Amino acid sequence: MKSRSKRYKESEKKVDANKTYGLKEAITTLKELAPIKFDASVDLHFNLNVDSKKSDQLVRGTVILPHGTGKKIRVMVFCKGESEKIAKEAGADYVGSQELIDKVSQGFLGFDCAIATPEMMKDLSRLGKILGPRGLMPSPKTGTVTNDIEKAIRDVKKGKVEFRTDKQGGIHLSVGKISFPEEKIYDNAVRLIDALNEARPHSVKGKFVKSAFISSTMNLGLRLEI
Repeated sequence: MKSRSKRYKESEKKVDANKTYGLKEAITTLKELAPIKFDASVDLHFNLNVDSKKSDQLVRGTVILPHGTGKKIRVMVFCKGESEKIAKEAGADYVGSQELIDKVSQGFLGFDCAIATPEMMKDLSRLGKILGPRGLMPSPKTGTVTNDIEKAIRDVKKGKVEFRTDKQGGIHLSVGKISFPEEKIYDNAVRLIDALNEARPHSVKGKFVKSAFISSTMNLGLRLEI
């Protein structure tokens, strides 16, 4: 049996594994756990009552977290002409057309979000097998295929994140850093929960969220009452 670290054992003393926590109490408890040497991410984990094999039960959407995730988001924009100037002035980290497509096809993935103008999507299709599995493929559904690239970049930099169910019907998303004040973590978490409920498929009957947990990097998870 793998032995636990001293830090982990200290955290265990402060968590009741059999308890279901309210969101505010869970955040307070999370911030009291034994710290690690870096600013840990605070993550929400949901297990949903959906069948991921059914297309009408795919849960997908976007949400702008009011206080951001605390992470610097690197944005790549696929566009041409005048749009390139607009993208650069809006703060995009990488801007271009065919040369960027070639760069990604050769293995470059040093970005967190990809945005594209509609005219670029035909050329971008060759990157589907690279970007798709990583959740990086631009899509009209998430607002990352648009002619208003200035707004799209601004939203992403402000804290817009995408969520979607994995093959097990789970959703895992960061809602800030452990250094955030409790009220900022709470605001972000509530906004994500609201967005998740708004994205509930009409075909799902009964309880939507089977279970939910909140955790910080390399620390225990706390079961949440949703």
